[in-house]
Parts: sequence; C-alpha cells; structure tokens
Amino acid sequence: MTETATYHTTCVLDCPDGCGLEVTVETDASGQERILALEGRPSGPAPGEHPTTAGFLCSKVGQFHRRVHHRERILYPMRRRTDRSGAPLAKGEGGLEAFERISWDEALDTIAERLGGVVERWGGEAVVPYNYGGSNGLLSDSLFDDYFFARLGASRLQKTLCALPTGAAAEGLYGKMPGVAYEDYEAARFILIWGANPKVSGIHLVPFLKRAKAAGAFIAVVDPLRTFSDREIDLHLPVYPGTDLAVALAMIRLWQESGALDREFLAAHGVGLEPLLAAAQEWTPARAAAVAGIPEADLRTLAERYAATDPAVVRCGWGIERNRNGGAAAAAVLAMPALLGKFGVPGGGFTMSNGSASHFDRRQLLPQPEWTTRSLNMTPLGDLLAGRGEEGQPLEPPIQALFVYNCNPVATVPDQNGVLRGLARRDLFTVVSEQVFTDTAPFADILLPATTFLEQHDVRVGYGSYMVGGIRPVIAPRGEAWPNHRLFAALSQRMGWDEAAFHYSDEELVRRTATALEMPGGAVQRGDGADHLLAGDALRYDFPGPTPVQMKTVSPRTADGKIHLTPAQLGDRPYAFEPLESPYPLALLSPGSPRLLTSTCGEFNLDRLTLTLHPDDAAARGLEKGATVRVFNDLGEVLCPLAVSDRLRPGVALMPKGAWRRASKNAATSTALCPATVQRVAGGACYSDARVEVEAWAAPVD
Repeated sequence: MTETATYHTTCVLDCPDGCGLEVTVETDASGQERILALEGRPSGPAPGEHPTTAGFLCSKVGQFHRRVHHRERILYPMRRRTDRSGAPLAKGEGGLEAFERISWDEALDTIAERLGGVVERWGGEAVVPYNYGGSNGLLSDSLFDDYFFARLGASRLQKTLCALPTGAAAEGLYGKMPGVAYEDYEAARFILIWGANPKVSGIHLVPFLKRAKAAGAFIAVVDPLRTFSDREIDLHLPVYPGTDLAVALAMIRLWQESGALDREFLAAHGVGLEPLLAAAQEWTPARAAAVAGIPEADLRTLAERYAATDPAVVRCGWGIERNRNGGAAAAAVLAMPALLGKFGVPGGGFTMSNGSASHFDRRQLLPQPEWTTRSLNMTPLGDLLAGRGEEGQPLEPPIQALFVYNCNPVATVPDQNGVLRGLARRDLFTVVSEQVFTDTAPFADILLPATTFLEQHDVRVGYGSYMVGGIRPVIAPRGEAWPNHRLFAALSQRMGWDEAAFHYSDEELVRRTATALEMPGGAVQRGDGADHLLAGDALRYDFPGPTPVQMKTVSPRTADGKIHLTPAQLGDRPYAFEPLESPYPLALLSPGSPRLLTSTCGEFNLDRLTLTLHPDDAAARGLEKGATVRVFNDLGEVLCPLAVSDRLRPGVALMPKGAWRRASKNAATSTALCPATVQRVAGGACYSDARVEVEAWAAPVD
C-alpha cells in the first residue's frame, strides 16, 4: 500500500523569486520515498504564504524531482579508481564507473590528510575553495564552509561570475537600498526592463507586468534579444552587446539639455553629479545610436517617455554587466531614477537585487575566524590552475588543492578549454561535492554526495521577492548524501577544531539562524518565526507595509545617506566607454536558458545545444536552419546545429549558458568561446565580450 503526502518548502536555487513550493511525496509499503510533483504555492497575506509565487513555477523547478531521482545521482562518497599499476585513472575520463565507493570516514580522513599535507608543504593559500550559486541557503553557503577554509588559511575567492559589478554599482550609488517590489510594478505607468529577461529568470514579475500593461503602462525593453511580443511591450531597443553605457549616457544628455533633471531632488539627496553629466556630454543620441546599432528615434522616444511619465520604474538586470563596460553601464542606469526624481511613490524607482533588505549576522551562529589571505578572482580559473596570476605573473604558491561545491566550473566558467587542462592535472588534489555526476565531477579525486534542497533544512532570503523562506526535507537524503553544513563541520572536527554549532541539530540550526537574521518588521524574531521556517513556510517583511517605497519608507544605506551618482567603485575613469576590437565579426551572447538554472538540471533538461543567428547573418554565410555549424574563435570551437530567428538582432550569435558538454557534437559549450578577461568594476566576468565566426561543418570522412 502506498501513501502520499504534500509538504511545504522553499526553492533555494539561484533565482530572485525564492518560490514557495508544494511537494507531493509517495511512500511505498517498504518505506521507499519518491517525489511525484512540485507545484507553486498560492500567494496571499496569511502567515506563511509567499508574496508572489501565485501557484506557478518555472519548468526547471517543476521538474526538479528528476534530478533528485536521476540515474546519475551521486549517492555515496567515492574515490578515483586506480589502474593495474596502482596509479589513479586519468582525470576527466569515464563516468561513475571510474570511481569506487568508500565510507564517509575514509573520505573525510583522506581529505583532511591531503589538505593538511598541502598546507604543511605549500601553505594554506595553495588550497582554493571554488563555489558559486548552486545554493542560496544561509546554512549551505558562506557559513560552515567559510569557517573551515578561513581556519585552514586557504585562499579567498572573489565570486565574479555574476552580480558583482551590478552589486558594486548598487552599493556605491545607494548602499543597496531595497528596490521596488514585484507587486508594485502594477502601479507603475512606465516600466523599463534593461538587461533582464523575466520570462527566464524572476518569472513571477511577469504577471505584474501584464497587469501594468493592461492598466496603461508604457513598457520598454533594452536587450539584444526580443523576449517579449509587440502586444506585451511598447518599445524594444536591441542594443549591440557592450553598448548599454553609451545609450544610457545619451539619454542622460537629453534630459540635461531639455531641463528634465530634478535639480531640487539632486541638491537634497545626491552627490557626484557633475562627473556623470560630463561623461554624458560626450554622447550625442546620434553617436550612441550608431554605436549601439539602434534607431536614434527610438532612443529619443525612450528618454522622453521615461522623463514624462510617473510612476516610473527601472528593472536593471544582471545581463547588463557581462562585458567590459558593464559595471559603468549598470551605474548609469541605476542613476536614472535619481536624476529624474522618480522616487517616493509605489512603483517609482528601481529594482536591482533585494536580498540586502535583511541582514544575517552569521557570527551569532558560528564564530568566523579572521580571513585575510590572498584573494583570487574566480573567472580566470584556467590561468590560476596553470600557475598564472594577475597579468601573467607566477602564482605563488601555486594551487595544489581545489575544493569544488555549489558550482560546476567546467560548464560555467570562461575559457572552458583552459579549465579542462587545469582540472586534468595529476598533481592537483580535487574534491567535488555534488548532487549528480556533472561535467566537473569526472575530474575529482574524492567525490562527495550532496543533498538537494528537498532533502535538508535551510533558510532562504529572496532577492527579488520580499520574503524569507524555510527549507525543510520532504524526503530523507538519498543514499548517504550530506548537506554542506554537516560536511564542513565534520571536516573542521577532523582538523581538530570544534565549535558548539557543529553539534546543533538541524532544527536548532534553523532556530538560531532565525535569531541571527534581522529583517524589517522583525518577523523572524517573533515567537512563531522559526516555527514557520521549520515548516517550510515564508516570512514577510514590514517596511512598514509589505513592500518598500524608495526614499520614503527606505533610504540610501550609504555612509552619509546620500545617493552617490559617481561611486568610487567605478575607479578613476568613471563612465568611460571602452570599445572592443576583434577580428571575429559576431558578438556571442550566452544568456540564461528556460531549461537550466545556470547548469543545474543539465543532466536531464537540455540534450541538444544550438546556435541561433539572425536570418541575414545565416544567409550571408550560406547557412540553413538545422545545418551543423562550427562556431569558433582563438579560444576554441563548438559544433552544433543552427537555429535561425529574427528575435535576435543582426551581428549577434546566441548560445545558451550552462549546457553540459554532451549537448554539443564536440563536447564543448559556450564557455569554450568566452574570454577569461575581467572588467574594471569589481573584476566581473566578461562573457559577452566573446566574438566568434560561424561556418558550415561537415563530418570528416574516414
């Protein structure tokens, strides 16, 4: 006899929405559990309900049970097998059969011994923790793991693959002041979506856009790809990648010349105006339109409608930052509401990342050792593993141990071929903690089984939706999978370190996390706050009111309380535009895919990688839809089928990010073509600076 039950929990994956979930689980007569379905929770004002999920989910999370029960799920600690001579098998070759099962004790002892040996011979900085956004849980990221690596004296990691330049711009201008909530877009009468695609990431904004449009809002989108139909928006500016800064500065120049700037607001609340206006003077609308490849009339229409309409809101996305001009472009766009005084009313202002509305004091849960070792930019991983540091200087000490978790660098980090060469080093001790057998897993010496968010406790802070969500296990961990907090507590104890938090139950960890989390309205501090989190429910903010009003109920969090229109984070050449010259004619975009969360779900949800060209670009090369093409530059090549679409502007090629190597015909993906260069603002990755050529490919004849 089987039984079914439905549980509440919260999505912990790297998306702004942090959705509330209803998960249906079947348990058979033998006690075996299987997840049958994941659905979105209804939204409402009642305690525990999510503000924006509204009963629907993205297709990725809706199918996440396929990952939980996948045939390539890593279920036990494993180590690389050896050949007949006793030497470990070559890294990167074979699947799970290239590994043999070991106990957790064996795995932990081996890791502690090998890392200890590296520290003794090379120093702690020869160990590098490599992680990114595979989990947005407070317990799963930057807590127990940071304690372990700080105590070890490992190198620190600059997490530059996404959000660092835009985050630096938002912090510099506004101190990361909370932004306009999804729910308040319905009140806006002008909406500008710049560098974001809410149909793929942050999808719960879309219903509010539809309601705003029905109520008469003018909606404009700046994106090389047309992601909305003409019925859904009023204006689309398909800017050439990397030229957003020029367009933004030209708009600011138009406002200055027309007298649209809100001088009274700027005098009261802004500093650093003049350098921004001076930079804008270099960009006439005609010049910016020519550089961006858009009609000048459309640029002028955008500027005029924005200035003339209230309430007006800008949704600035992370796509804007993925080039050498990205950080400065984000700053210019985020400055726009201040220049026009578009604050003080619901639906007026900007939205970037809303995660800083709350603050987690992790020291209340776990003491954090001082961590002042060298800081490495994670983007040029291939160079780092090859012993090259900044500007090609030798990296001292060289990296001798790599610990990969919450990340799949082979599929996500620029210069894929360089990453593959580095990971293949026989002398590099590599630990990979992962849920399924990703593209990075074959390079591990020790492979560890990690729980999914459906098998563990955690706490999630949304950075789009204003909520704090509880994560609870809906099934027992499969096999011997462990959550990160248990893994790094156990490793710390193996090294001889001990803290009270290492001995807390998961329930106690959640309760203490609630105590250490400050959010407007104090919802987690109330008597039932931790109980809601343990039940997998959501807690709401009170600013006062469930959503903030910028410059009214929330203010800039800069040191002086002012808006810094030329923030120090832009460096000594703020708002300087850097053109990109390349012998390759097509700009390669690698945006998010509706099938993947970066690379998560690639084991089942993207079996064929394609390149998309505009019809004009395909015709100029004599290419037809469905043909196998070679996409190439000096870094590498990708062989895959061609798609043709006029949704993409001419001069741009599109290949989605996050695909696994098996999805292409030559085991290479978009990152094989992306440079590992970094921009001047916060060292952010420049994926969209990739330039390529495309030609027909025919299979070699034997």
